[in-house]
Amino acid sequence: MNGNRGAVPVAFFGIAVGALAFANLWRVALRVWHLPAVAGTLLTVAALAVWLVVMAAYGHKWLTQAADARAEMQHPVQSSFAALGPVSSLLAAQQLEPYAHTPALGLFGVAALAQLALGVYLHGRLWQGGRKPELITPAIYLPTVAPSFVAGTAAAAFGFHQLGELLFGAGVLSWLALESLILHRAAVHEPLPEALRPILGVQLAPPVVGGLTYLSLSSGTPDLFALALLGGGLYQALLLVRLLPWIRQQAFVPGYWAFSFGVAALPTMVLRMLERGAAGPLEWAAPVLFVAANVIIGMLAVKTLGLLVQGKLLPPATTTPAAPVRQGPADSQVAQAS
Repeated sequence: MNGNRGAVPVAFFGIAVGALAFANLWRVALRVWHLPAVAGTLLTVAALAVWLVVMAAYGHKWLTQAADARAEMQHPVQSSFAALGPVSSLLAAQQLEPYAHTPALGLFGVAALAQLALGVYLHGRLWQGGRKPELITPAIYLPTVAPSFVAGTAAAAFGFHQLGELLFGAGVLSWLALESLILHRAAVHEPLPEALRPILGVQLAPPVVGGLTYLSLSSGTPDLFALALLGGGLYQALLLVRLLPWIRQQAFVPGYWAFSFGVAALPTMVLRMLERGAAGPLEWAAPVLFVAANVIIGMLAVKTLGLLVQGKLLPPATTTPAAPVRQGPADSQVAQAS
């Protein structure tokens, strides 16, 4: 990297989450469509490598630039992305489970405790008030909704069914409570600045990531609630397509990986439903959504590699701390970081 570039932002965990969710999509597709097994293996290895690199780079940041890392954790937008550290670790545990059950179980335990502690800390800060309306974005889902759903799915995969149900409840109720806050901010306050618009991609994730958790905790042909969650995800996808020209006023930054979790989870949910006996329109929707997810995440990967080659992947080094929790609008640094 260029010498004037800073350390890895905490938001880069979104890249690891997207890569791992994409690998999981292929793992399910292999079961449903009997695709070449080597593709799933390669994607799993690549996704785990991305997770390890981001985890190591962020850990190095705390060792060498602790002041910057602490300042980032005080920022009302950037700090939410810290929750993606445990989320990515929970996804990694699920990918590892077929190959190394005991290490994967240990990783699940550590990540589950970490997501609970970090979620309570960050969500509790929201309850203390003082956050400016312009800094209310879908990123506030990340400390509670995303970790609860992913931990619930992982708990089911490791046989802790009741724990998964408890986590699913925490995720659903947090999602519904925060949804109204985000919509109110979007409707009655100034439009999101261009730098923060890619974060709207997070909006796609809750119904379909939650849907995957529900499918993991239930059995038989998908029921009304599963279909309702999928319908919510499809509607959010259409809404984001409608908003895409407005969102794309922000040039490509790593923050566009905010779309990746939902983009991968949507076809994964449809494939899981087909695997469980669903039929009808979902049968032709599945390949369309699968191809779309491959195209979108492929584009994110290519553009990210382009920034890496150009030495522009990391944000410029700064000598000033990130904005404190109760400061006003986020600056251009957030565009690079988130």
